[in-house]
Amino acid sequence: MEKQKTIKNEVELQGTGLNTGNKVTLKFKPSPPNSGINFVRVDLASKPIINAEVANLVDISKSPRHTSLGSGDVWVQTVEHLMAALSGLGIDNILIEINSNELPAMDGSSLPFIEALKKAGLSEQEAAKKSFIIREPLWVEDESAYIVVFPSNEFKITYTLNYENLFIGSQYLNIPVTPEIFEKELAPARTFCLQKEVEALLSLGLGKGANYENTLVVSDGGVLKNKLRFNDEFVRHKALDLLGDLYLLGFSVKGHVIAVRSGHNLNIKLIHKIKQKREKWMEGSMRPADELKVTGTELDINVIKRILPHRYPFLLVDKIVMMEAMRIVGVKNVTANEEFFQGHFPGRPIMPGVLIVEAMAQTAGILMLSRNENFGKLAYFTGIDNVRFRKTVVPGEQLVMEIQVTRFKSRTGQARAEAKVDGKLVCEADLMFALVEA
Repeated sequence: MEKQKTIKNEVELQGTGLNTGNKVTLKFKPSPPNSGINFVRVDLASKPIINAEVANLVDISKSPRHTSLGSGDVWVQTVEHLMAALSGLGIDNILIEINSNELPAMDGSSLPFIEALKKAGLSEQEAAKKSFIIREPLWVEDESAYIVVFPSNEFKITYTLNYENLFIGSQYLNIPVTPEIFEKELAPARTFCLQKEVEALLSLGLGKGANYENTLVVSDGGVLKNKLRFNDEFVRHKALDLLGDLYLLGFSVKGHVIAVRSGHNLNIKLIHKIKQKREKWMEGSMRPADELKVTGTELDINVIKRILPHRYPFLLVDKIVMMEAMRIVGVKNVTANEEFFQGHFPGRPIMPGVLIVEAMAQTAGILMLSRNENFGKLAYFTGIDNVRFRKTVVPGEQLVMEIQVTRFKSRTGQARAEAKVDGKLVCEADLMFALVEA
């Protein structure tokens, strides 16, 4: 199970904002598990915190050609190169103090951020990394530009760039993204603009901190007053921007991203779509109890439905009345309206024994799957031993499932289960599970 990461020590960077031209100091600090990536505007009296997430994205019409985060009228601009560095290194939790409204341009790439963060050192945390596996194709498009994401066993970016500029022309990149590959092949790629765009960008109030050192200015004859780090540096930087924008989801994505002529506008459309898809999937999937902000030891049906994927008529746990590290007690109210009573001894309704076992198994599943390290997993039966039915269960009775976990590993679990009515044993069994990715 891949774990979340933060940095070990504080580290500081200084520079100038690419678009505002403002002098800025960044201070990176370690942050606890599940806290995410947070910017703190320390230049303001209230020191507002802006979380790096989709909900805080500034509309692209107000932030053209770069990605900005905001809360009300408090902004942090041009975050994509830092976000790409955090994504490339797999850093999930970090506090970033900033004393201006825009991140420093540095050299126009992610490399200075990578170097600073590595100098601070990386620290693995106990919590499991949050991720989303692409299970079916997703796509967004805008005229001649589009992005498609396909299921894949690895995170991979394929990007096709096409410019009318004779020097840039068409460029193609196909690359798996790992920390090592990102640092070597993507992080050094710098931002760029066409020479003919410079005046228009300046008239929009952009590029006040740009120069030939932090921005590749391109004419039809080549790069002005600078040299390329890669022959295809332009397409590599586009992939870097895409990676940084994707990390605003707040979790990593496992899939093959294929982009053609995309920019920040289309990238943001994609992350909104991925977020919506994940939220829809999560409605019927298992979620860790700490993410659900479960407090105490009792869970009602609404929380249970967010942990288990089962639904009526096959959700057989109504409430959890006690939950400890290795023990859980659940309740099933057996009513005459249960569908199975319509055909199972209808003249003398009896709850099927296999459903009593299933109710015990679901209760055990809630305990195992509420652990943070089992985020996004499913629990499947691998065996049932020593099953004994001691008493029938009929409408109007309350079934109480008491589960004691006897063995628990990262991929398997065993539990001793008992079901009782009015304190009397009606069923007992030893249950074995396999925990698998959903």
